[in-house]
Amino acid sequence: MHDKSDKVVVALIEDFLTARATRKPSPHTQAAYRRDLHTVAALAAELATPPLPLADLPISALSPRLLRAAFARFAGTRAAASVGRAWSTWNGFFSFLVAEQVVAGNPMPAVGRPRTPLPQPKPLRGEDTPEQLLASAARGAGRQRDPWPERDVAVLALALCAGLRLSELLALRVGSLGGRPGERRLAVSGKGGRPRVLPVEPDLDAVLGDYLDSRVRRFGSRTVRADASLFVDRQGEPLRRGGLQYLVESCYRRAGIGDRVPRGARLHALRHTFATRLAEDGAGAAEIMRLLGHASLASSQTYIEVTAVQQREAVRANRTNRALVRVGAGSVRSGGEDRG
Repeated sequence: MHDKSDKVVVALIEDFLTARATRKPSPHTQAAYRRDLHTVAALAAELATPPLPLADLPISALSPRLLRAAFARFAGTRAAASVGRAWSTWNGFFSFLVAEQVVAGNPMPAVGRPRTPLPQPKPLRGEDTPEQLLASAARGAGRQRDPWPERDVAVLALALCAGLRLSELLALRVGSLGGRPGERRLAVSGKGGRPRVLPVEPDLDAVLGDYLDSRVRRFGSRTVRADASLFVDRQGEPLRRGGLQYLVESCYRRAGIGDRVPRGARLHALRHTFATRLAEDGAGAAEIMRLLGHASLASSQTYIEVTAVQQREAVRANRTNRALVRVGAGSVRSGGEDRG
């Protein structure tokens, strides 16, 4: 009988991913886990003494020293955020192995967690850009073979007015929207399996109602059962990741605001706009954390800090403030007549 520590890493990775699948992560998240685990494991196999094929690398070979070398090589070609994500994935992998009694301890604390700066918010640029985007979608502007403005507005509104992530939008069901009129709530399956319930204001409720009515007209009432996907494509099939991304990109293009969307934050820019406006209107980090489903206050705090910077820049740009530069120094030197 073989010792558990002789098990090869690639087989244990599959065991770990199978266990994680019970938490129903998005396919994108699951693919990221697999990629991070296989990439670092391949580097460790290459750096082992002697080098080994990845398929033959035993878990017992992954000493803190070898893992540090593998992560150092990995960090040489990756952004800091990617290295931090990979470290977290490997930490979760070893925690799983400890719980399954495959290994005696988790070596990742000895590898050292890289410090990664929190990502900065990337909201839509322009004071009235969100309103322009919604107005354009409501008109069904631009060339479309089968325009469906009610659905497009509903997608944009949930991202802009409830701050939902792409995966959260796709996971919504018709029955996720509940409560009496005026007290509507939206049950969201959040990142990392963290559920949250969001208040739905009457205007947003009306937008969602218009969308569901339009869906009944298109496909019949059977398509809006409580367990049906909330968002569907033009054939009535559940909207998928690529389709949702294309929908939002098309809305940007038809509204003519493509140059106001930060690079690398296409749909996420809508969520960031929601959070940034919350901060601008005085919401605290704890409120933002609950509404966005953040795991910690630190992520929510970035929106408040960015807003504070913007406020200071606005004050600095004020014309009266600039005038003080010309008159202030002389007045101070002269002493003035009234300090009251």
